[in-house]
Amino acid sequence: MDAELLGELVIIKDKNAVILNNKSHYGKIDQNELKLSLLEALLLLEKEKIKVFDSGKKLTFKDMVELISNKGLFNKYLVFRDLRNRGYIVKTGFKYGSEFRLYERGKSPGDGHSDYLVKVETENQQISISDFSSYVRVAHGVKKNLIMAVVDDEQDITYYNVEWTKL
Repeated sequence: MDAELLGELVIIKDKNAVILNNKSHYGKIDQNELKLSLLEALLLLEKEKIKVFDSGKKLTFKDMVELISNKGLFNKYLVFRDLRNRGYIVKTGFKYGSEFRLYERGKSPGDGHSDYLVKVETENQQISISDFSSYVRVAHGVKKNLIMAVVDDEQDITYYNVEWTKL
């Protein structure tokens, strides 16, 4: 399927885009178009499910990696790709102050609420205790578990399940 890069979104106007959304929960359908995030588009491009064009020029996987890297999204892409490859449905977590909302395998956005919020950090990144506490507090407040995804220098990812504990 052909897709067009428009700012921060990649748009697919092909009728098969609806099938991709219904089956795999990529993007959001809006007026018979599938709107994908840059991360979703990069993964679909990597899997050779779509071709991305920018003003008529076909973008390579390397072009798209450079684009998301310039926007500071590469580590988020690594986590997004890993979670999707593990069978999770991954949606934006922006409204919760996290990178992603994560649906358990077998669940989909139409079947209920997400179970997890995912925050992406690097191994060398410092987090203040007040910021860390706010991540946990928000997750607890919306009845979700917090997953910290830490990307190391070798691009390996370690996941930490962070829980609210009352003593």
